[in-house]
Amino acid sequence: MPMNAADIEKMILDSLPDAHVEIRDLAGDGDHYAAVVVSEAFRGKSRVQQHQMVYDALKGNMGGVLHALALQTSAPTTDA
Repeated sequence: MPMNAADIEKMILDSLPDAHVEIRDLAGDGDHYAAVVVSEAFRGKSRVQQHQMVYDALKGNMGGVLHALALQTSAPTTDA
């Protein structure tokens, strides 16, 4: 059973409540998504650590129910 975008977004927001999350279904099959996640929690973390935080939020669904997730993560930019 594929995951839908709303479920992925909810799981990420449950773990990273301040996050801005955008999810796109890449293949229309509910199995291949792209996600952009921006969260203050990522500040000072390496890209690998940021991605691990998102994978942790998905509670083991990555690689199973959720086959592929093209992930872009960052901390919010500050306007000067």
